[in-house]
Amino acid sequence: MYRAIKVRIYPTAEQESYLAQCFGNTRWLWNYMLNATTTTYKETGKGLSKAAMDKLLPGLKKEYEWLGLAYSQVLQRVTFNLSRAFVNFFEFRAKYPTFKSKYGKQSIQYPQNVKLMVENSTIKFPGSLGIVKAVFHRDLPFVKFTTVSVSKNTEGKYYASILFNQEDRPVTAIVEAIGIDLGLKNFAITSDGSKYDLPKKQLAKLEKNRKRKQQKLARKKNKASQKRQKAKGLVANVSSKIARVRQDFLHKLSRKIAYENQVICVEDLAVKNLVKNHKLAKVISDQGWGMFLTMLKYKAEQFGHTYQEIGRFFPSSQLCSETLLPIPALQKGCDSLGVRFVDCPHCLKQHDRDINAAINIRNEGLRLLALGTSATALGGDVRPKLSGGKKSLIVEAIPDELGSLHCSVSGRVGSSLSKVTASR
Repeated sequence: MYRAIKVRIYPTAEQESYLAQCFGNTRWLWNYMLNATTTTYKETGKGLSKAAMDKLLPGLKKEYEWLGLAYSQVLQRVTFNLSRAFVNFFEFRAKYPTFKSKYGKQSIQYPQNVKLMVENSTIKFPGSLGIVKAVFHRDLPFVKFTTVSVSKNTEGKYYASILFNQEDRPVTAIVEAIGIDLGLKNFAITSDGSKYDLPKKQLAKLEKNRKRKQQKLARKKNKASQKRQKAKGLVANVSSKIARVRQDFLHKLSRKIAYENQVICVEDLAVKNLVKNHKLAKVISDQGWGMFLTMLKYKAEQFGHTYQEIGRFFPSSQLCSETLLPIPALQKGCDSLGVRFVDCPHCLKQHDRDINAAINIRNEGLRLLALGTSATALGGDVRPKLSGGKKSLIVEAIPDELGSLHCSVSGRVGSSLSKVTASR
């Protein structure tokens, strides 16, 4: 399994100048190749392959001498990344590649010839960059790494991301299975009754600070002034702090859950559709559900545990976890989000609606895992390729399986009786 360790690096003033030149060269090359590929496709119906883009590099280096200041393999990595971006686009895994801007995060990649000198707390890069001071905050695994990416964020801080391939190490879980329901009042609610919240007070304080600094930035009308650049940097610092606080919480919670549970059952949330509600868009975006599920999945695989998703249309919040019958108070049209506890008329018990939903998610996940026929390869932005403009019938199909809540035995019996009556 591929993993990456991100370490902070401290280049000198000369190295910062060289990195700025490399960032500019790779960004220009990406935009040039993207424009050339798009133009060629419009004219001939075919784009440029990686080999075709690599053939253009020697001529471009002669025409633009400053392009050769960057390490040769760094430029070759640009064409590789662009060709992969087009492959992902044509296989419906990503959107069409876009042009890069000099504002925002900048990065370059070294595919080989990088040496990590942990004893001296330095990294030796090929070419003119040379030896750069680094801080290794954890022990590196004794495996061969593949790529080292050097990046600069909007704060002006430099990082090196070391990619390597490490075998998964199975861990004996404490709990057999757990269901997780993600919400707004509480970030995550588990089937064992635990509730986890984001550090809301700290984030609210930082959000207030960012709003104040954004207002000061808006009052700086001259975009070329030094004061405006300084104000812009202060906004970037606070924004980065907010991102780090949220990411720290998500990493710790996802590792705890992935480490302790053998089977982890979650909902396949369509976050892009949920944020279309303009009243809840910011709140949902601030939760970071998508990032949390991504972390949870790869960490579960790392520990040798099972990550199971259930369908997004499964009515986990409307069914009684004891009887699997609908609770009238939680049906559509009658549901009030202010009511957190409901009485079930079927089992005559009071349920916490969030814990009840988490238990239903766990039970449905275990059912799908045992049955092994309801798993789908479609998810996120990935969709089946259809020809001739035909409408897919797969998305309209409803599973009719033993133990499924969609299984309508009475409906099938009624249909059979009607056929028998008609035949008579």
